[in-house]
Amino acid sequence: MELHYNVQGSGDPIVLLHSPGVDMRVWKFVVPQLAHTKKVITFDGRGTGQSPSPTKPLDLVHDLLMLLDHLGIEKTVLVGHSMGGQISTDFSLLYPSRVEKLILIAPSLTGFQYSSEFTSWMAQVNAAAPDVEKLTNLSLQGPIYSVTMSGPHCDFLYELTHHYMKKVFTEWKNFEVIWPQPPAIERLHDISADTLFIRGTVEWADIDRVGELFKQVPSIRFVTIDDADHMVPLTHPDELSRQIQKFIENE
Repeated sequence: MELHYNVQGSGDPIVLLHSPGVDMRVWKFVVPQLAHTKKVITFDGRGTGQSPSPTKPLDLVHDLLMLLDHLGIEKTVLVGHSMGGQISTDFSLLYPSRVEKLILIAPSLTGFQYSSEFTSWMAQVNAAAPDVEKLTNLSLQGPIYSVTMSGPHCDFLYELTHHYMKKVFTEWKNFEVIWPQPPAIERLHDISADTLFIRGTVEWADIDRVGELFKQVPSIRFVTIDDADHMVPLTHPDELSRQIQKFIENE
């Protein structure tokens, strides 16, 4: 298996997919809580952490399929954060029989058109390339990281982001990502898994719009975590773990 992964605990499987800009270490405060009762799988997405960098277009949904097949997991709970949520959503549409439940944390969405506010901010960050220090600093100055960067895990997030940026600009040979077609935004009503949508209150307005679209999912529940920014696994790991466990146990 090419991708670097870790398994903790025993019981029914739950797979955690991290956001872009970091790696599986972002789950370090969540995994121990879930691993009391579940087999928790985390992994570094291709091009992040200790996984190999891409030399051809990334098929992140297929990477998830390969990981599950490698581990012999026929059906699992998926927990996806940000782009990890986008991957999990697309996977759920392609392979519905492999998904027990779907938990999304401030997810992105294939086919969604982001606001000019968000795209302008991203353009400002990307303009700093390939200066890794500047890229990291500009990225973490974004309003959606304000809670984390003023809290106890600010240095940890900086370390994760800096490692990611350095890897991208020294190792990546390809930047194209392949997503399934038609895009998920057109097929949300086809998601068959029970779904939980979690978000913090310190977010881009785009997350509200994405949440509205997810109301098309036949069986979905929404949870808002007060005073959490985009990095919910770092700002509110205890509350996040509690909500995940509550949903899995049908409480």
